[in-house]
Amino acid sequence: MTEPQSTPEPTVHQRNVMLRIAYRGTNYCGWQIQPNGPSIQQHLEAAIEKLTRSQTRILCAGRTDSGVHAVGQVASFRTESQIPCPQMMRGLQAFLPDDIIILHAQDVASQFHATFSAERKRYRYVMQIGAHRSPFLNELVHRLRYRPDVAAMQQACSHLLGTHDFRCFESHFPNKATSVRTIQEAGFSFCGSWNPWDPLDVPTHQLVNHASAETGGRTAHAEFLVFDIMADGFLYNMVRAIVGTLLDVGTRKQNPQWMQQVIESRDRSRAGMTAPACGLYLVHVEYPQSLLQPELSR
Repeated sequence: MTEPQSTPEPTVHQRNVMLRIAYRGTNYCGWQIQPNGPSIQQHLEAAIEKLTRSQTRILCAGRTDSGVHAVGQVASFRTESQIPCPQMMRGLQAFLPDDIIILHAQDVASQFHATFSAERKRYRYVMQIGAHRSPFLNELVHRLRYRPDVAAMQQACSHLLGTHDFRCFESHFPNKATSVRTIQEAGFSFCGSWNPWDPLDVPTHQLVNHASAETGGRTAHAEFLVFDIMADGFLYNMVRAIVGTLLDVGTRKQNPQWMQQVIESRDRSRAGMTAPACGLYLVHVEYPQSLLQPELSR
């Protein structure tokens, strides 16, 4: 999901600025500049150039694919501009479309790199269950016409935890370095209502356990099913491939133990289909606190 990005060489008078960004990915070919359509990177670099009157390259925490959304993408760029961060936020926003929002801007250490400095990333995949359809959620959630066996899916999640070679969930572009990643959290929660503008509204969520999923408790009839996963990094299409594999367990095509067999195979063809991009959100990226402060303020 993230490709290596080289670090631009800083000059003596350059600042290193970090941005936290939210965007609806529906109308974009992804984060990275592509010849076949508009991208998030393209709009941000154009906005920075208009505001600072100089070109720069912006780096990101994760190169989201076409149709994937973000409520906590992190990017960084170097600039000689001395515009304070609050004014920079407002200035950049004036040059951006309404579906790309700058949430925060701050000066950071010169060693900070939006990609390589990241310690952990959290993604969320949102599914709407049942026959009810809303025109306002189109392309913001993945709609399931059936109610999956969430208890079995939750059980399958236990095989994801820890450090493994996750090559079985990597699509199209094999990682030339390593496909070993460490997953710290993976699991489902039910949500009776869901706000697409605030996907992290955690208090409305009820964590899945075997009792609530199997006994038909209140949460088992909730309209939205949310999958959260946190790891030290992700491979290309890894989260969507994991969701597709878990849904094979949820439809009882496979049992929960099958997940371990898939991981051990290191074979993409053994795993499930890649889930649609519309349900996926990059929600949070963690960095060392020492890098989030510019040198002058240390």
